[in-house]
Amino acid sequence: MERAERRGVLIAFEGTEGAGKSSHIRHAAQVLEREGHEVRVTAEPGGTPLGVKLRELVLHEREAVPTPLAELFLYLADRAQHVAQLIQPALATGAIVLTDRYSASTIAYQSYGRGLDLEIVSRADAWARSGLAAHTTVLLDCPVRIGLQRARGHDRFHAEVEAFHERVRAGFLTLAAADAKGWRVIDATQPEGIVRERVMEAIRTVVGRQ
Repeated sequence: MERAERRGVLIAFEGTEGAGKSSHIRHAAQVLEREGHEVRVTAEPGGTPLGVKLRELVLHEREAVPTPLAELFLYLADRAQHVAQLIQPALATGAIVLTDRYSASTIAYQSYGRGLDLEIVSRADAWARSGLAAHTTVLLDCPVRIGLQRARGHDRFHAEVEAFHERVRAGFLTLAAADAKGWRVIDATQPEGIVRERVMEAIRTVVGRQ
């Protein structure tokens, strides 16, 4: 009898600045690896060698700051490379891929945040990721002021006005409400242990279905 082909799982972590995505991804990866799963941890922008260069342009360029439309194209270039070079090959091996930001960040930041047309951004994003959607999206939700106080980064987005981040947060919550089955919204202001439990519950639910 032939063994069933292993199916990988793509789990995207989303949230505004300071929501704690990186630390919760690291913890989840450690737990999953101890349980015997093959895990790939990655991030956008920057999950590939090309992505690292694009990350510098989109987050840290100070002299030639990209326009909102140019910024969108830089993110989409990163995503196209990320999906083709890292995510799809990892899923083909049966790995659990945990990505710090994915498709929803483009919608939330470039459409809700920057004001680019929602339909155009959504269609361009779907094209860039070759239609590959996350099996589940974990939204670590945090009030903007609390998140900005927590955040340690010094990129262009951390320097944006509070109103921008409020629009981004509203975008994430709108996307989550429109796809309740595909999203898990977790209050990131709860004690760390509780947030970790909720994150693992979300992951195990989707991994158990594959």
